[in-house]
Amino acid sequence: MFEKQPESLQQRVKELATQAIQDSNPTAWFDILYSESQGDVTQIPWAKLTVHPYLEDWLSSGNISGEGLSALVIGCGLGDDAQALADKGFQVTAFDISPTAINWCQQRFPDSSVNYVVADLLALPSQWHQAFDLVVEIRNIQALPLNIRSTLIASVASVVAATGILLVINRFRDTDIEPDGPPWPLSNSELAQFAELGLQEVSRVQFYEGERVDVPQLRLEYQKSV
Repeated sequence: MFEKQPESLQQRVKELATQAIQDSNPTAWFDILYSESQGDVTQIPWAKLTVHPYLEDWLSSGNISGEGLSALVIGCGLGDDAQALADKGFQVTAFDISPTAINWCQQRFPDSSVNYVVADLLALPSQWHQAFDLVVEIRNIQALPLNIRSTLIASVASVVAATGILLVINRFRDTDIEPDGPPWPLSNSELAQFAELGLQEVSRVQFYEGERVDVPQLRLEYQKSV
């Protein structure tokens, strides 16, 4: 998130996020940013109009087939990751808190099999509880402040089926000191909460994106323990 973005855009994101936190509505700024973009994808810092390369690598290197399986994409943005899962045969539900983003997805992929819906990670539909064989969380937790991190992690974990897989791709920090954000990278102690919620880490890949060689990122695969 935010690699090689104009300083003015980074500043606008920070202003919106700060205001949303002050208003005790930390997720409110996403739809404001999508609406302000007026369809200009360059004004959405995380929108690449392509599947995340480390999701694509996970799907291809693992020879993943989604036939007969359900998948949930958290904070789907403009839909590229969701489409990649649908192409692998998954029955995909993809949500974003931004109605503007969801409308954009539906316009980009009018014939898609993906069920694009507006939903809030902090208040997910009860029918999604332990409902998905694969849950994909890419760069959403890091976009929200630390004071709700435990709630976010619990919400992500709650939708993974009894024998399901959770794939997490987020920035990482090697300290528990609160960083300046957004984004706010995840720490090992925060990631350990997934284990406390019954998800066993089975794979961890560290990588760097763009020119930000000072900011490590992780792709983590978790398996739900029965």
